[in-house]
Amino acid sequence: MASIIQTRGLTRRYGRQVAVDRLDLDVQEGEIFGFLGPNGAGKTTTILMLLGLTEPTEGTARVLGHDPTHDPMPIKRQVGYLPENVGFYDDLTGRENLQYIAALNEIPESQARAKIDAALATVGLAEEGDKIVGAYSRGMRQRLGIAELLVKDPRLLILDEPTLGLDPDGTLRMLELIRDLNRSRGITVMLSSHLLDQVQRICHRVGIMIQGRLVAVGTIEELARRKLGDAAGPSLEEIYMRYFKET
Repeated sequence: MASIIQTRGLTRRYGRQVAVDRLDLDVQEGEIFGFLGPNGAGKTTTILMLLGLTEPTEGTARVLGHDPTHDPMPIKRQVGYLPENVGFYDDLTGRENLQYIAALNEIPESQARAKIDAALATVGLAEEGDKIVGAYSRGMRQRLGIAELLVKDPRLLILDEPTLGLDPDGTLRMLELIRDLNRSRGITVMLSSHLLDQVQRICHRVGIMIQGRLVAVGTIEELARRKLGDAAGPSLEEIYMRYFKET
């Protein structure tokens, strides 16, 4: 299976501090990849380098076959990024926010309306699209963030803590939405999180980042065999804590 994201020796230093240390990573097309690690592990810095928003100190990255540092525009057109805190114009409606995004992406007005209607329906906001975003709950804002990404028909979604701060119902709806986008549309998803139970529920493979280094990659069953010697009903939390303690 082809790699939609590939890094080799990717490194980012800030003075003497190494935020990302010689990262070799492959995310395969069509999978949901869980990118795990505690706060400060280097996950967000890695994402910013993949998007061309931060330049690496050393190493290379390819996203959809393009170099994020020297050829970022094709990546921006095909990749949807949902940061931890989604920003909207609170005095505009959900639909008006999406119209603004469509204009920024140079989507013709004749196409934008249908794309926006479809995106709102996909994320379950068809009835709330004409409400002011300032009145949205956090869960609704997160789903509007996904709708914003869908307007440009992405091949890859990079989601940074998409369920953080959501109640149990909002979390379930978000996870089901991510799984459905992957299954029904074939969208590859890179899910950055430290909420291990959620990652275990929907991810095909996971990578564990600790102190800037990728210490493990594989399916949960593979990591369980490697670290626990048993793949029967493995707990991602147990696997993760074993790697964390050893590191």
